[in-house]
Amino acid sequence: MAILDNGAARLRALLREPEPVVAPGAYDALSARLAEQAGFGAVYMTGFGAAASLLGRPDVGLLSFAEMADQARRIVQAVGVPVIADADNGYGGALNVMRTVREYEAAGVAALHLEDQVAPKRCGHMDGKQVVAAGEMLEKLHAAVEARRSSQLVLIARTDARAVEGLDAALERARRYRDAGADVLFVEAPESEAEIAAISEALPGTPLLFNGLEGGKTPRMELRRLHELGFRIVLLPLTSLLAATRAVQEALAQARVHAEPGAEGALPFEAFTDVVGLPALRGVEARLAEPT
Repeated sequence: MAILDNGAARLRALLREPEPVVAPGAYDALSARLAEQAGFGAVYMTGFGAAASLLGRPDVGLLSFAEMADQARRIVQAVGVPVIADADNGYGGALNVMRTVREYEAAGVAALHLEDQVAPKRCGHMDGKQVVAAGEMLEKLHAAVEARRSSQLVLIARTDARAVEGLDAALERARRYRDAGADVLFVEAPESEAEIAAISEALPGTPLLFNGLEGGKTPRMELRRLHELGFRIVLLPLTSLLAATRAVQEALAQARVHAEPGAEGALPFEAFTDVVGLPALRGVEARLAEPT
């Protein structure tokens, strides 16, 4: 387990550093590599991005457990930084959660978050969410704690109750999830800076996660302010996905008009082969071809 523990141990070390861990969303292995090359110390496997990448569809619970676990494995294998992964609602009851945790851990993720939405779930910033009873989520968290093979794996408990039961109820759920063994608390979709501050005040002593979903219900916050409030993980889940989508739309629009390959400002082919590691692979080929 030493190799698989490595990412989780490094993430825990980052969480002890003064500055928050900023993790941009990776919708596939390539976007994860780009985030690492940009200098980020962690990446986030976004469920919204996975659904968009694999199915071309929104995050409304269409992806299966196996598809998400495979996506996590591919992203982990593409980068050398810790990967935080969306594990939705665990894909079933407590026993399903145990398998989810074990498979995600075997894939090499450093952390995963479980949420208290009913199935089928939906993006945390969409309307019409529903949540399970708090007791059912507690069973899932107990199962997750028991299932992980290494105590280094970071378990993140997410509650979507703010939109369903109100902020106070969401905070009470978060306290109970902390007591059930969650390492990090994630209160999804607060709708004002005052609510974000209230989360910080109500949950001292436990690392907090802020989901900076672009265009979502939560207002944008400066990293400095989040640091002051004690948030230890800051997700930027759709930055890469939205930028890539716009860039591809514009490139295809140009190609449709001019009927020729290439787009103004596009990355040259040789530069792209550097991004995906072709020179290093050619070096491996050359080394293996040397006579022994």
